Amino acid sequence: MTDERMTAGASGTVLAVVAHAKDDLRVDEVPAPIPAADEAVVRIAYGGICGSDLHYVSHGAAGESRLVDPMVLGHEVVGTVETAAVDGSGPPVGTRVAVHPPTPLPVAGIRFPADRPNLAPATTYLGSAARRPHTQGAFATLAALPTRMLRALPAGLSLRDAALVEPASVAWHAVARAGNVAGKSVLVVGCGPIGALAIAVLVRAGAAVITAVDLHPAPLAIARELGAITTIAASDADAIAAVQADVVIESSGSRHGLASAIRGAARGGRVVMVGLLPAGDQPVPMSLAITRELELVGSFRFVDEIDAVIAALTDGSLAVGPVVTHEFAAADAVEAFAVAADSASSGKVLLRF
Repeated sequence: MTDERMTAGASGTVLAVVAHAKDDLRVDEVPAPIPAADEAVVRIAYGGICGSDLHYVSHGAAGESRLVDPMVLGHEVVGTVETAAVDGSGPPVGTRVAVHPPTPLPVAGIRFPADRPNLAPATTYLGSAARRPHTQGAFATLAALPTRMLRALPAGLSLRDAALVEPASVAWHAVARAGNVAGKSVLVVGCGPIGALAIAVLVRAGAAVITAVDLHPAPLAIARELGAITTIAASDADAIAAVQADVVIESSGSRHGLASAIRGAARGGRVVMVGLLPAGDQPVPMSLAITRELELVGSFRFVDEIDAVIAALTDGSLAVGPVVTHEFAAADAVEAFAVAADSASSGKVLLRF
């Protein structure tokens, strides 16, 4: 391991979920973390398997980030502070925390809005191969994490429920990019974990009618549990085109899904693209987007919505229970990843550390 979090220490080793290369996922014993002055050591309780984690294993890359060296995966994590930061920053020992995983980094000459640090061009993310050395993730029994990443959890929110805080923040940001959805009709294309969480956020935000689209029956059943009024098979192009939604959330991350989103939007509607498409050009019906005056809006990660998500999960106004479909011990991570990769039968899959 090249990241300092995997440097050997006196406390021995920890269990970690490591992507070594394409199709090479292992549960390894790695050196215990040695924290920097502004880092706390967190005992990880749960980690959610994200699409980017799956891509590193199945393709050796996530978008344009290519896996070159072995890397500990995982950024959707929660746990308890085991050792507080020696500089006095951050929460004390025993605090249960969620993790806000990015480190925003600017690049000279590349502009982005100051209030949108998620767009900082050189940003690193826990468990990301975007740069070398790779940024090690937190799928480990212990992780040394900068205290600025840690968010204390209220007493009324369990660690297991809080395991959805990070992906729910992605969904919350996507819905925010849609603008005011109260009283509007919304089409959600792709009902994997992010699409499903977007439905939960849309319900909380007062969307009038939510229609969900997916390739498989199981994700559509989850969508109905979360509040979708109508569900449509992704193969039914005519039914999708007939929706004419005010707002579309495209969360499939495929060109076919984006094409469906464009066709399913009402004239003058807004399409929020939160699903990350593969790198390179994509053949989609842009002529329809032009002649219908659609607004195509990107949505990437999130800014500080994590605090609102924690509050909404705690007070029960954001109901996300059906999103988690499986839970595995971290030692069974290889099996867990295989289940998570089967979108026909799984939603969010959690690793229990």
